[in-house]
Amino acid sequence: MRLLAVAALLATLSPAWAQDFTTLKGHGGPIMGIATTPDGHVATASFDNSVGLWEGRTPRWLEGHDAAVNTVAFGEGVLVSGGDDFAVRLWSDTPRTLGTHKGKVTGLDISGGTVASASWDGTIGLWPLDGGEPRHLDAPAGVNAVAFDTPDSLYAGTTDGLLLHYDLTTDSAPIQVARHGFGVNEIIATPDWVAYGAVDGGTRVLDAQGAEIADFTLDRRPILSMAYHPETHQLAVGDGHGYIMVVDTAEWQIARDFRATRQGPVWALAFSPDGTTIWAGGLDDVAYGWPTALLDEFDPGITGERSFLRDADTMPNGERQFMRKCSICHAVTPGPSRKAGPTLHNVFGRRAGTVPGYPYSETLSGSDIIWNETTIDALFDEGPDHYIPGSKMPMQVIAGQTDRDDLIAWLKTASKEGEE
Repeated sequence: MRLLAVAALLATLSPAWAQDFTTLKGHGGPIMGIATTPDGHVATASFDNSVGLWEGRTPRWLEGHDAAVNTVAFGEGVLVSGGDDFAVRLWSDTPRTLGTHKGKVTGLDISGGTVASASWDGTIGLWPLDGGEPRHLDAPAGVNAVAFDTPDSLYAGTTDGLLLHYDLTTDSAPIQVARHGFGVNEIIATPDWVAYGAVDGGTRVLDAQGAEIADFTLDRRPILSMAYHPETHQLAVGDGHGYIMVVDTAEWQIARDFRATRQGPVWALAFSPDGTTIWAGGLDDVAYGWPTALLDEFDPGITGERSFLRDADTMPNGERQFMRKCSICHAVTPGPSRKAGPTLHNVFGRRAGTVPGYPYSETLSGSDIIWNETTIDALFDEGPDHYIPGSKMPMQVIAGQTDRDDLIAWLKTASKEGEE
């Protein structure tokens, strides 16, 4: 049934990839994850709380997460996603939550009818797609990444730098394959080898016993994304400096090393089904696709020119506080926005939880807070998690009274701009 459900979801879509430089525009926040189907469709996970499923360059928005979506995966005819709301969601003709963690979901993989999820709560979730009883595997620290090498065998990377192997046919403790000095962020696993990328830039390939096959560590950190295309032997690695390195796994040599962004990280990578296009995402609200054979011929596509990265000296202090603390989630312009939070246009004097069309938490939907100088000051003095417990707003504190005063003064003017 799940295969038919996803087939119905994708039936009207045409492949989004092509043999030229391609952009997928429409998200309201950075791109955190990318996945592709065997027939070439692209799914994107974003800080704007949504998953985009792309028909050419037109998205179908899949809404249901209550916070940023960090990761998305296709496999065995299904599409799943995980986010900062602790949820693992299945997208089909009847979308549903497969299960929840007690911390953010940071990685996903699918094999043998099971979805594996990595979470900072220190567990790995195993969610049978046939509705069977889920399992939770314990890890000694937060889990950043999971990867099946076979349906009964799973690797995990932890925040304290361990690469672990779980035999899913037993209840035995995991085997430590490697101990890295820094957190392991990304894993690619095959029956013959496992590759991992770490916070310090470590990029290594090991055999099943933990013996090193290759080391591609460069002076760039952290490693934030990986993708593998087995038919063409391409292993792609994205880092915090904005580069995509492509390794030829048949020869264990670096085939290409390409600067994809002028500033900022490469958080998401995926290959097209034939391996001729590589998709990437980062701080921009856009996913980018490059022909792998022509990577060296393109200038960086991801600009990384986000407002919160502007030179602080070019902005007054109030605007600087907004750009650093608020702009990734909120616009101040009128009209609808695909950002994670509601627009702040005309926020002063407005009751909390009343912007039409925005899916507020129950806490804010029934709030009696009126946004004004006093309540906005208290919000950032105490932090949203204390001032409005139960809201979806991430923790943001502005400690200095002068900084809060400057933010409020700037916001009073900026939130009125655009009126006729």
